[in-house]
Amino acid sequence: MALIATRTKLSRLLSSGCISNGGIRVGPFGKFGAMCWSTAVAAVEPGPVGLGMLGLKDYEDYRRSLYGEITHKALLVDAAGTLLVPSQPMAQIYRSIGEKYGVKYSENEILSRYRRAYDQPWGRSRLRYVNDGRPFWQYIVSYSTGCSDAQYFEELYNYYTTDKAWHLCDPDAEKVFQALRKAGVKLGVVSNFDTRLRPLMQALNCDNWFDALAVSAEVEAEKPNPTIFLKACDLLGVEPQDAVHVGDDRRNDIWGARDAGCDAWLWGSDVHSFKEVAQRIGVWV
Repeated sequence: MALIATRTKLSRLLSSGCISNGGIRVGPFGKFGAMCWSTAVAAVEPGPVGLGMLGLKDYEDYRRSLYGEITHKALLVDAAGTLLVPSQPMAQIYRSIGEKYGVKYSENEILSRYRRAYDQPWGRSRLRYVNDGRPFWQYIVSYSTGCSDAQYFEELYNYYTTDKAWHLCDPDAEKVFQALRKAGVKLGVVSNFDTRLRPLMQALNCDNWFDALAVSAEVEAEKPNPTIFLKACDLLGVEPQDAVHVGDDRRNDIWGARDAGCDAWLWGSDVHSFKEVAQRIGVWV
């Protein structure tokens, strides 16, 4: 991928991605059992009405009975892998930029070493992304490529702050988010990212789509820690149960959001576009 990732979403962003088969997402880091809607509903909306037996339509009808036609007051969105995706494979960029600095590893070797490095515990602090995340990414780049050249790192690091390195995952995103805001739904980003996220979103002209950003390097908590979701809700002025989070990582995005008391939908499984997200909230675009 880039100089930005989460461990459990590497397979999606770095290479061919996870696949969904019979409710199980399979990737190089193992299997994560899918949580069925009856379980999800019971977790998010406990109570005496037997929600554990509800299907999707019943669940949405139940939320509308509480909130009206709009099922959620706020939408939280993951950044890398959901809102934004790398424009080129990580290993290709590491290799192409690194050639002039003496990088000899093949793209397959770089990808394998990247995954191995990211899989190791990060012992320098409790967070990987502290401020600009440079110490962590210097380690990842050096291990992945065998090159510790400072100039190489700076060129690579800065590349991933530009609109050349990333693009919006959904071309209809702006139109959908405008419709959601017009309907009164507040919008926020919840991301495990370093401080480059804000300038990156400015470069992609999408920073003004959102009412708040909860970035792990700024709030000092990384998903799946519920703290980052609670901070986003606080910034938006909503209660966790009034928000739904959309992200592509089951552990970080889905389990983390639900631990915070938010609703959560898995990008690429529960929802496949922001238009679908809006429709499920009750806003037709």
